[in-house]
Amino acid sequence: MAANVQDAIMLLGDSLTQGGYDLNGFVAKLAHVYNRKMDVLNRGFSGYNTDWILPVFEQCFATQHEQQHAPKVRLIVIWFGANDAAPPPKPQHVPLDRFRANLRKLIWMVRAPESPHYSPDTRVILMTPPPVNTAQRERAQLAKSPPKELDREFETTRRYAEAVKEVGKEESVPVVDLWENLYAAAGMEEEKLEDFLTDGLHLNEKGYAIVFDGLDKVIKSAYPEYHYDNLQSVFIYSFDLIAENPEKYMELTKKRSAFNH
Repeated sequence: MAANVQDAIMLLGDSLTQGGYDLNGFVAKLAHVYNRKMDVLNRGFSGYNTDWILPVFEQCFATQHEQQHAPKVRLIVIWFGANDAAPPPKPQHVPLDRFRANLRKLIWMVRAPESPHYSPDTRVILMTPPPVNTAQRERAQLAKSPPKELDREFETTRRYAEAVKEVGKEESVPVVDLWENLYAAAGMEEEKLEDFLTDGLHLNEKGYAIVFDGLDKVIKSAYPEYHYDNLQSVFIYSFDLIAENPEKYMELTKKRSAFNH
C-alpha cells in the first residue's frame, strides 16, 4: 500500500474526464504540471450522468472519519452534463431541474459541515459540458454497426451548460465555461466544432488543450494558493543540493508541505 505523502486533485466526471488521460489530454497535462506537488485522481466514468454518480461519489470521497488516513483532496473538479443532456427516453437523460439538484448535492457533500463527507480544505470547481456538433455526431452514430440514431443535440446541451453556470453562481463556485471557450474557438460556428471533437461529442487533442487552459486559468484566479506555480515539491526537487551536502541527505529528503513555499 502506498503511503500518504501528497495531497490530491480529484476530477469527477463522465467519459470526457475518463478520456483526459489520452495523449495530451487535460488530465495528463494536469498530472504533469502538478508532478511531485499534488496527485491527480481521475474519477471519470464513461456513460455516467449525475444521478448515477451520486452513490459512486459517496464511495470515492472519504468520510470525515476516513479522511485522517487518506490523501487530502484540495481541489475537486466536477464535470457533467454531456450525458444528462441525452434526449428522453434515453436512459442517460436527467431532467434539467434534477441535474441542477444533483450538482448542488455534490457540492453540499463536500462543503456542508453536516455532511458525512465534509472536507473544509477542499475547493470546488464546476465545468460546463462542451458544445455538440450535431451533424458530426449524427454521422458518427450512423457509421456504427448497427447504425444508431442521433443521441445529442446542440441546443439541448447548451441548456445544460447554462444550468451549470447557474448553479455555480448560486453556490459561489467558480465555473470553467467550456461551452463558451470551445464555441468561441470554433468562430461561433457549430460545423467548425469538428476541429475539436472526434465524433461530435468527445474531445480530441485540440479540444482537451482548451479544457486544460480554461481549468488552469480558473484555478489561478479562484484558488491561486492551489495553483502549481505557487506550490513547492513535497520532496526536495534539486538532487544537486543533496549531492553537495551528502552528510545531510537524511534531513534534506524529508517530506515537506507543498504549501510552505
